[in-house]
Amino acid sequence: RGFDALDPKWSGGRPPATDKTTRQKVVALAKTDPHALGLPFSCWSLAKLTAHLAREKITQVGREAIRRILRTEHVTFQTTTTWKPSNDPDFVSKMNRVLDLYDNPPADGRVICYDEFGPLNLMPRKGKAWRPAGRPARLRATYTRTHGVRHMLAALDLATGRMLYRIRDRKRWAEFLALLKVLRRAYPGQRLYLILDNFSPHKRAEVLAWCAANNVELVFIPTNASWLNWIEAEFAALRYYALNGTDHRSHDEQNQAIARYVRWRNARAQPKRGFAINSKIRSPDWQANYPANVSC
Repeated sequence: RGFDALDPKWSGGRPPATDKTTRQKVVALAKTDPHALGLPFSCWSLAKLTAHLAREKITQVGREAIRRILRTEHVTFQTTTTWKPSNDPDFVSKMNRVLDLYDNPPADGRVICYDEFGPLNLMPRKGKAWRPAGRPARLRATYTRTHGVRHMLAALDLATGRMLYRIRDRKRWAEFLALLKVLRRAYPGQRLYLILDNFSPHKRAEVLAWCAANNVELVFIPTNASWLNWIEAEFAALRYYALNGTDHRSHDEQNQAIARYVRWRNARAQPKRGFAINSKIRSPDWQANYPANVSC
């Protein structure tokens, strides 16, 4: 062959231990509830899945091979989550009203999302931090909490992305009305469209009368549909960055931590636009079909 003999003679390598049909069976079994197969556990570990595949004579490969098959097929080990559908008979109309305010803010006023965050008690809170391997940060354990709780009443202005809040001992209608008056003074001459949930103090007669007299429209989201309130995402970030991983010993100390975070956030705030664009939750019948539409 002349100089061609110097070229390496590549072979195909070791033949794969599983074929396409076997891999499909592995994936199907991994997505099956073990209880449906008469097994006494509710989820698969790699070891249990590998052993069952061998017992059923589907494949004899090891755990690492099974892990690779699942990863290639985009099947991951995930935490089970819950979903509580809304039982509001006016769900669609209320949802559309909220989404319309998000998409087309009225020119005559401000769209503001309001909710309460808490209760804020004093306790060590688990969090995340970059640490040397095997040396996680440690917090004390406590089961005695004698300092009471506080509540954060907060409003998110979608036009600026800024958050206004107050921390109070209670979250009754009086505290809610006091915050409404702060908002009224902050945006004089503009109609306020307040998106909020169906907490009973929000519907107190004194609150409704004051809103009617002061150009404030309360836009209630459907029951069990807190995901429609844009401020919920801000609360998640506040909990993650300001509270998780902390162990405040007084409410003043905890309130200062929240205040520092909100000041930092507001200094970098941007107008809130594009709520759940192209998301399936915008479909009017998505909630009704949600359980059936979830793929295994």
